[in-house]
Amino acid sequence: MTEESEEEKKQVFELFQKAYELQMGGALEEACNCYKDSLALYPTAEAHTFLGWTYSFMGRYDDAIQECHKAIEVDPDFGNPYNDIGAYLIEKGQLDEAIPWLEKATKAPRYQSYCFPHLNLGRIWEKKGEWYRAMEEYQNSLKANPDYALAAKALGRIKGMLN
Repeated sequence: MTEESEEEKKQVFELFQKAYELQMGGALEEACNCYKDSLALYPTAEAHTFLGWTYSFMGRYDDAIQECHKAIEVDPDFGNPYNDIGAYLIEKGQLDEAIPWLEKATKAPRYQSYCFPHLNLGRIWEKKGEWYRAMEEYQNSLKANPDYALAAKALGRIKGMLN
């Protein structure tokens, strides 16, 4: 859509919402189709990222990563796809490859959940046995979101190991 009409905007939004509801309801193939329909009308970083997230639910991490790369092409300031690439690489066991993506997520100008990449970096450092670096990342996660229970639990676990 170059000159997108209000009706087209509404249709894109409705397709995205429907896709999200299908995804959360477990209808993953149908969700993928709705995200793709939304993207065909008007590509957004959010729709690419959420399509990737749906692929990750299906264990299709390479496809998920590919969608995140497309999201970054559309909007390099959007933080979610950077974190998601890092998370998918962690799932694939590619810890070192995940680190730069997560670090980019912590610096992305448009991101509402900086706690997630810090938690994921903490997970990596913990898996590598670098306890103090893990603890620092879990603390950073809690600075970003003091109510983030997973980060609080992980920080408590690390502190318990170091005492």
